[in-house]
Order: sequence, then structure tokens, then C-alpha cells
Amino acid sequence: MKALDELTFDNRFARLGDAFSAHVLPEPIDNPRLVVASPAALALLDLDPATAETEEFAELFGGHKLWADAEPRAMVYSGHQFGGYTPQLGDGRGLLLGEVYNTAGEHWDLHLKGAGQTPFSRMGDGRAVLRSSIREFLASEALYALNIPSSRAACVIGSDTPVWREKQERAAMVLRLAPSHVRFGHFEYFYYTKRPEQQKQLGEHVLAMHFPECLEQPEPYLAMFREIVERNAELIAKWQAYGFCHGVMNTDNMSILGITFDFGPFAFLDDFDANFICNHSDDQGRYSFSNQVPVGQWNLSALAQALTPFISVEALRETLGLYLPLFQAHYLDLMRRRLGFTSAEDDDQLLLENLLQLMQNSGVDYTLFFRRLGEESAEQAVARLRDDFVDIKGFDAWGERYVARVARDGDADQTQRQARMHAVNPLYILRNYLAQKAIDAAEQGDYSEVRRLHAVLSKPFEEQPGMEGYAERPPEWGKHLEISCSS
Repeated sequence: MKALDELTFDNRFARLGDAFSAHVLPEPIDNPRLVVASPAALALLDLDPATAETEEFAELFGGHKLWADAEPRAMVYSGHQFGGYTPQLGDGRGLLLGEVYNTAGEHWDLHLKGAGQTPFSRMGDGRAVLRSSIREFLASEALYALNIPSSRAACVIGSDTPVWREKQERAAMVLRLAPSHVRFGHFEYFYYTKRPEQQKQLGEHVLAMHFPECLEQPEPYLAMFREIVERNAELIAKWQAYGFCHGVMNTDNMSILGITFDFGPFAFLDDFDANFICNHSDDQGRYSFSNQVPVGQWNLSALAQALTPFISVEALRETLGLYLPLFQAHYLDLMRRRLGFTSAEDDDQLLLENLLQLMQNSGVDYTLFFRRLGEESAEQAVARLRDDFVDIKGFDAWGERYVARVARDGDADQTQRQARMHAVNPLYILRNYLAQKAIDAAEQGDYSEVRRLHAVLSKPFEEQPGMEGYAERPPEWGKHLEISCSS
């Protein structure tokens, strides 16, 4: 483990120059203090978790101090927002402090969100509020614990600095970690501003830093694009399998590495609803739960357009054609495992679709259904779960097919079956009402609940004694919380 002053910086993106980012110093927040920290994320920087409790830690990630080797930069990019192109976006409230090189040989971006105004703030104050910072922290670490690719969150630093949203709130900063913060929108920016030299420089940087294996291929850019397609197909398959709704899948929020980041009005499904819209600002439902799959393809096509200087249209179109089959293969594999199957049958897709329709019609809790399905034998689980459905006759018919399918699978050992299913079916997920309760307490100066919730979500598949309340169905008020982009 290292001390804070022993971190090794290697600021590769900053070396690209002023065409790619602007030098900006973080604006300090008043009376910075630790709200919550992730020991697992801090370990990526070789930092001892105890470091988070020091005054120096709060000062560094509250904007009061800066390493001599850090080079804080606000990145510039553009993107398609709700389908319309915005020519210039960029880090309007975040700064890439630098890249830390750890003892495992990995580079991690230190990205401080809520660090104040930048040239790309677009009339904004450059601040993040405590509630949004807590939500991003919890989501980042919860997704990671569910084995869903995500940026990480090392800490949230609270303050006394007032900021205005719908009401007066307090500013906070969240430290986000990722191997890269390059987005689809980075390539779009240089493509649409007709800067081929910078676009090539960006492409060569991304290839060398993040896709070095593609440099060995006859067409490196095409190999890279294929890898991006494959990663995003798998990522969105995991979102759909675990009921995660991103809420704002603009191309500037899509990672070139196929990881989840830029958390705003996200939500995990409570009752299953394929048409669920988690973003209160999404009037047309563009980013509804079921639309995440086609929007993923749409975003990849927008990236493909920006890569036409390097790759033929025919090759791009052929590679884009891989997305849906790859998504479907990953998704069906995940859902087979969630249903407890160890083999594949042709009718599995229909069996799953019938189940989801029954769940939709009855408002069945998505997470708890799959968890309970593995707690007993298939016959016992189906018998117990039938009362959750309005269409009992329809569920009974499905249950007969499911029990027969489990029998054909040939795994008669219930202990092994339960262990296998519990390993992929979480008991605890980040429900919006749980996050809101933690936020309400934190806004009153009590950080114990956000820390407890983070600890529970760090082990989502393990039953944790005394934490039964975190695995219950939400109250009715908890199912209808309105989350907007300002969150």
C-alpha cells in the first residue's frame, strides 16, 4: 500500500495537448469531509482504506490540494443527445486530475466530478450536489459487484458550499476511476469539426493505450470498432439481464471501453416493466428499459459514422451487424443461468419471453422472483411463487414447462443448483428508495446509512445476517420516485 503522496502519475491523455482538453484547476468546496469511500476502489490506486479518513484525503478530493504531478484537464467532446447532435459538450463539471499508474501495471483515470466551472460548463455552475454524488458512488460500486462493467467510485466528499438546483443544496465531489474516459462523442467532435489530424491522433492514442492487440491486425481501426461493438453488446445484455436502466444513453455518455458511466437518472427495475422510463425528463421514452438495446445499436452507428475516415462503410455496416446477434447470445446465456439451466435448448427464448410477459402483467418484483426461484426445488419454487401472479392459470402452465425443462437439464442436486443460481441472482440491488433514504440521512449530516448500504451492495449475492430489510420489496412510494437529469 502507498501513502497519498506516493502515487505515480503518467498523464497520457493530457499529453495529447490543448486541442483535446483545457487546463483547469479544481475549485475547492467549503469544509470538505468524507461521506463514504470504497476500500475496493481505493485498492486500485494502492491506497490503504484508512487513508480516506485523513484530513489530507478530504482536502485533495475536495479541491484544496493537488499533487505536483497531476495535470487537471477538462476534456472536450460532442455527442448526440436524445437523438439530436450537439456540436460541443465536454467536462462541464468534472476534471481529469491525471492518470495513476499502479503496482499491477494498470493506468487509472482520477476524474473529479463537481470540481467547478470549466470552458465547457455551458452556463452551469460546474458543481455536483450531494444526492447525485451519492447516487453515482453507489451505482458504480453496485454494478461492479454485480459483474457489470462500470467506472468505479473511490469516494464522495461533502461540503458546506451552497448550490441551487430546484432548491438550495450542498455541493459535493465524487472521485471516479476508469481506465479511460474517452467517449463516442470524442470521435464525433473531431469528425464533425473536420479536424482529421486530431481525429487520427485520438485514434492512435486509443489504439495504443486501450486496444494494443488491434494494432497487430491488418486493419487496426476496424478491429478496434469490432471490439467496441462486442463490448457494448455484452454490456447492454448485462443491463437487461439485471434490470438496470441507464436513463441517458447519449453518445457522449457511452464509453469507448464498453463500461457503464455518467450516472444520472438511473434505476434498477422493482416490478418488471419492459416499458419502464427511469428519467423523468425523457418525455418520449427514448431511453426506456426495452429501448436500451436498439439505442445501443443507434449509438454504435453514430460512432461508425465518425470512423468513416478510417474504415470503409461496407466494413462498418458488416461489423454493426454483429451487435444484435452478440447481444442476444450474451443475454440468453445470462438468463439461462438466472433460470438455473446448465444447458441450452431451442425453446429457452420462448420460455423466457412468456415468463417476462407474465411478470409484466402482474407487476412481479424482478430481482426477488429470480432469487426465490433458486431457494427450493423447481417444483417447490413454482408452487410458492404462483401467488405473486394475477394470471395464476397462465403461470401454472409456464411452471409446468419450467419444471420439465429443469428435469431435462439433469441437475438433481438441489444444493448445487441453489448455489449456482444464488451466484448469479442477487438478493440485494440498489433500489431507488434505498438510495433516497441514505441521501435523506446524509443531507442531515448522518453518513452511516450510505456507508451501510454501500457495504451491503458490495456483496449482492450473499445473504447478510441483520440486513433483511435491504432485500424487501419497496413500499409503494419507493416505486414512483421521479429522477431527472439534474439528479
